[in-house]
Amino acid sequence: MEDNSLKYLKVLLVEDEENLASLLKSAIGDNFYSFNIAQNGKDGIEKFLKFLPDIIITDITMPELNGLDMAKEIKKVDSTIPIIILSAYSQTEKLLNAIDIGIVKYFIKPFDPDELLDYISKLSQNIKSKPILLNDGYIFNRAKRSLYKDDKYIALSKREVAFIELLIKDISDITDSELIKSKLWKGDDGSDIRLRSFIKRFRIKTSKDLIQNIKGKGYQLLL
Repeated sequence: MEDNSLKYLKVLLVEDEENLASLLKSAIGDNFYSFNIAQNGKDGIEKFLKFLPDIIITDITMPELNGLDMAKEIKKVDSTIPIIILSAYSQTEKLLNAIDIGIVKYFIKPFDPDELLDYISKLSQNIKSKPILLNDGYIFNRAKRSLYKDDKYIALSKREVAFIELLIKDISDITDSELIKSKLWKGDDGSDIRLRSFIKRFRIKTSKDLIQNIKGKGYQLLL
């Protein structure tokens, strides 16, 4: 299964069974931007705060802190993050507890990794925080409206952020120059000269390989 939207996702797997963790990473890990592993609930919270994943996959029964208690703590920090439970248990009580916490899916071991991947693929369509991987090592975080290069924050003006967001709206197509001018400069302030000057400064601040000029048409972000 190939889903290009998955390559923007950061996944955290919290699993104390090393063999299962390694198996899952080998089976589906390459589909994602990153796939980190934590060995227990306590380690899971620490890596959640460090890596800020888009999705968490966790076992229930683990040392230090179980998966459900870990999920409760993580939900206090980010109530919207999707958490998927993996468990050998199928008791109604555990399932109801997971639902109460806000768990989005419950997989009973043993399970098919492809089914898990297929579910994450469907889930990813509703994740608005997916970072956009751009050319030359740049990443745009839509939730934070921030640009990064090799994990280093690049300070942009409000107009420059609006410019990137405008190009991302139709990232596979060319954004018309007239549309850019009308959105970035209200009224009659926008002109071809001003736009070219703006693009030149933006490239100096970021990279000449981040934005492509399509002569007579407009601009496009390079992926």
